[in-house]
Amino acid sequence: MSMIKAEKLGHVYKRLNEQGEVETTKKALKDIDIEVEAGDFIAILGHNGSGKSTLAKHFNAILTPSEGALWVDGKDSRKEENMWPIRQAAGMVFQNPDNQIIASVVEEDVGFGPENVGVPTEEIWQRVEESLKAVGMYQYRKHSPNKLSGGQKQRVAIAGVVAMRPKCIVLDEPTAMLDPSGRKEVLKTAKALNEKEHVTVILITHYMEEVVFADKVFVMDKGRIVMQGTPREIFSQVEELKRYSLDVPQVTLLAYELRKKGIDLPAGILTNDELVEALAAAYQQKGK
Repeated sequence: MSMIKAEKLGHVYKRLNEQGEVETTKKALKDIDIEVEAGDFIAILGHNGSGKSTLAKHFNAILTPSEGALWVDGKDSRKEENMWPIRQAAGMVFQNPDNQIIASVVEEDVGFGPENVGVPTEEIWQRVEESLKAVGMYQYRKHSPNKLSGGQKQRVAIAGVVAMRPKCIVLDEPTAMLDPSGRKEVLKTAKALNEKEHVTVILITHYMEEVVFADKVFVMDKGRIVMQGTPREIFSQVEELKRYSLDVPQVTLLAYELRKKGIDLPAGILTNDELVEALAAAYQQKGK
């Protein structure tokens, strides 16, 4: 069964005047068809205003469809009675970890969610321990979140979601406010949760380097999905991505420019190691 499935999903933002009447409308999502299988690592790319964060909020039933339909773990998000089951199935991590961290001690913050849904005390502390170990923050369990770096705070926010035992975690630009070191910490954590805990991960981002290891990438523009495929398939289309105001990973761009100069390299190179191997193979071929 699909973890996430959208059919012709649309969303309209309405602006009301002082009398509560609709003054203006803006269509943020248009005819979105998307399917995410359980255990997948999915990335959704797009420049600011492309609709990717609006889409992310549908995965957690923060927003509900204006048009079409969306199912999360088989539950129709248009039905009010499905709101809480959906939020238990799909946890959300936002840009700013300070907006999600509320306690003065790390372990208390991670245990806050399970406590609020009536999880027994003994199980809460078991979940706290497991979640903090899963994100590599167990040694900081007695620390104040205020003393942590941005990357560490975001990992604590992720642990708080993991403690709720969701089947899916939606990361809405989780590294936008972090330095390169913090970004690496958070991405490593997301990848580990996907591979070791088999949690479905949906990463919303505009950083190209962050999606290299995703199973599938969706590119959004003006509220629509305009490209989809594996990272290699997507990043092989450099000019197409530029049309949507998106870059490609630096190593991919370098390989692309070298190909234009006549060097025989495969399209869609994603890592430094791949580029080194491809250059070595091209050099050997040329020497024959």
